[in-house]
Amino acid sequence: MNVLIVEDEAHTAALLQEIIEQDSDFIVVDKLESIVETVHYLSKYQQNLDLLFFDIQLADGQSFEIFKHIDVAVPIVFCTAYDEYTLQAIKNNGIDYLLKPFKEIEIQEALRKYKRLLTKLNTKNLRPIHFQSKEKQQYQKSFLTQFREKTVIKRVEEIALFNVENETVYLYTFKGEKYQMFKKLEYLESVCDPNLFYRINRQMLVNRETILSFEPYFNRKIILQLNIKIKDKPIVSRLKVSPFKGWLER
Repeated sequence: MNVLIVEDEAHTAALLQEIIEQDSDFIVVDKLESIVETVHYLSKYQQNLDLLFFDIQLADGQSFEIFKHIDVAVPIVFCTAYDEYTLQAIKNNGIDYLLKPFKEIEIQEALRKYKRLLTKLNTKNLRPIHFQSKEKQQYQKSFLTQFREKTVIKRVEEIALFNVENETVYLYTFKGEKYQMFKKLEYLESVCDPNLFYRINRQMLVNRETILSFEPYFNRKIILQLNIKIKDKPIVSRLKVSPFKGWLER
């Protein structure tokens, strides 16, 4: 299930993502910091989202302003340092209201609550408004990139991995070719088939066909051996090790 985080504190957003993605049913497709970005993003991609995590106080105002510019039909978990907005949160699709500093178990319980609500709706043969599961999603079959003045088409079966280097995303092919992408890794992750690609850490989205083996790395992480050479080490973050191993055995 696809999750969007709207939070202007980078550390908090990263922590939220780490906790959310401990549950293999959820994946954070993007992290935004402002009202303007969120309105623009939701106008394009809301139909692909299942759950939102909103901070209330953002750099450019309160996140409640978002609802004045776009109809939001996706459930929201509000995470905030302020306790006076509970009623307003409930009126705006809120299914939970967590006070900062939140605890890991509170986030996990919010995710379980969402699952229970979704199960109840499904057992009553009701369709959640605008929800779209990954099983029904049509994943991208090719990507456009640029080489000098030429636009190059790369089919998914040619792509070994995507990697973030100096805040720029690059596509690597199985032939060892490297192309700059003009999209965020979170977006690429959301349009790639999760049976074929796995995001092993914050920088790298790997095709299972490029993985040869893996071995232990420090701090309970693992490092992959790939069939192509890249500068960065393909390290699976500690919290992703178990779900990654399960993914490999599908």
